[in-house]
Amino acid sequence: MRAFSYWLGKNIQWLRSLAALCILCLVLVCASPADAANRISSQLEQQILQVIREHPEVLIESVQAYQQKQQAQIQQAQQAFVRQMKTNPQEVIGESPTTGSPQSKILLVEFSDFQCPYCAQAHKTLKQFMAKHKDEVTLVYKHFPLTSIHPQAMPAATAAWAAQQQGKFWEYQDALFTHQKELGEPLYLDIAENLNLDLEKFKRDRQSRADKGERQSRADKGDRSYADTAIEKDIQLAERLGLSGTPFFVMNGQILSGALQLSDMENALTRIR
Repeated sequence: MRAFSYWLGKNIQWLRSLAALCILCLVLVCASPADAANRISSQLEQQILQVIREHPEVLIESVQAYQQKQQAQIQQAQQAFVRQMKTNPQEVIGESPTTGSPQSKILLVEFSDFQCPYCAQAHKTLKQFMAKHKDEVTLVYKHFPLTSIHPQAMPAATAAWAAQQQGKFWEYQDALFTHQKELGEPLYLDIAENLNLDLEKFKRDRQSRADKGERQSRADKGDRSYADTAIEKDIQLAERLGLSGTPFFVMNGQILSGALQLSDMENALTRIR
């Protein structure tokens, strides 16, 4: 950063001129024909590329500084999250579905995606683990649908949330993972019927995410459903903690990720006790 500060001080006047040029370009782009705008844009692009070629260290140092700042923020968020798990577990749980021990002394928070094959594999391991430790461990489910690569992750999450409103989240979640290769509207309704859910309420609770365009329109108007808010709150928490994939688990500060083996979870529990 010192090199950047030095370079910035030496070239502050040039940067001011470039900024003025950028503003002028924006004005001309709005007021000139397309060919003139393209010519100005090309000239500006060449100037920027020339600066990068002559001073690549500035770009590298800026990126490194940004990454370090982001990493520091993630570490602070993770530390705060772990403290909450130990001192105020109910704050961590919020309105998320839970199963297992009602005492919340050992909290196992799961971030998962219903279309992620590794999550489906971890789900089998988790069922074995919780069957053995349900009187000792409280499992908390947090939604982290990776929508950029899993188109059914968000519809499945919303369907599970709607089932939660009728007290059937864990049964619905298990069915989604069991039939992961069949994710889609027919499956969501079939599971709801098999669990004897009120289908009209189920449809209403998940309706807000039925159409992407409608969802964006509703968001622009500030009209967001409880499902939208609940799932996006989980997503924001996952991003704040620096999560980049699923599944991801935190057990009283012990971090576990990927397709876990039962022994991995048992060892983490042993370290906590």
